[in-house]
Amino acid sequence: MELNSLYVTVIEPSKVQRHIIIGHLNSFGIEQIEEFSEAKPALEHMLASPPDIVLSSMHLPDMTGTDLVTQMRGLATLEQVTFLLISSETHYRYLEPIRQAGAIAILPKPFSREEMATALRSTLHYISDTETDSDNEEYDALTVLVVDDSSMSRKYISQMLESLSINSIETAKDGSEALQLIEEGHRFDLIITDYNMPNVDGQELTEHIRNHSEQPTVPILMVTSEQNESRLAAVQSAGVSAICNKPLSYDMVKQLIEQLVTDADL
Repeated sequence: MELNSLYVTVIEPSKVQRHIIIGHLNSFGIEQIEEFSEAKPALEHMLASPPDIVLSSMHLPDMTGTDLVTQMRGLATLEQVTFLLISSETHYRYLEPIRQAGAIAILPKPFSREEMATALRSTLHYISDTETDSDNEEYDALTVLVVDDSSMSRKYISQMLESLSINSIETAKDGSEALQLIEEGHRFDLIITDYNMPNVDGQELTEHIRNHSEQPTVPILMVTSEQNESRLAAVQSAGVSAICNKPLSYDMVKQLIEQLVTDADL
């Protein structure tokens, strides 16, 4: 599968901005593009003809990009469609739900051609791996724990893992529930956890696993939108194997898991 085979839906109220976005897509050879200025007609069309990826602005005439991706994740036909936000919005209240819903990327306005290329390639790899019906025995043997207080995020990460032929997946809604699973004797080859969670957060979960559990060396990937450097340093010191920024990059997750499977350094 190549970039020029992608089927794309663009939702942007500004005709000028739509022209710019579509121009970038055309430069990659992508011609299968549906364009809309509002979300509701786009949703109706997508239900009948699901795209490979949705490129949407945050502020639309009839709803926000947050509302749009939330509705998509609640529809069986569209729940796995990749979502790319293009926006100058920086407010946490708008961006965090989109990060939690599993956006493939959030591109600023203006964005570079390379930034779009990276997001499109990640989408292409995700779709290709999802459609490939070949089992990877090394991946298939992995047991992974996904810890996140967002059900949408847990589902999105699980879908990414399944596309890599990882089918032994357990989930927990916070660090407390994860620790309960570990204390009950569940063994994991990898733990993917959010940072900001109620009850027991990702840092506390990591510290407990490293210092008080029966599996202190299990690789832990921390997923976070945290930008505070001192907090990130504390997380690193707690013993995480890697820190991944939200939106979670499919290519990054795949690379880290490949390193784990081949016993390479994380």
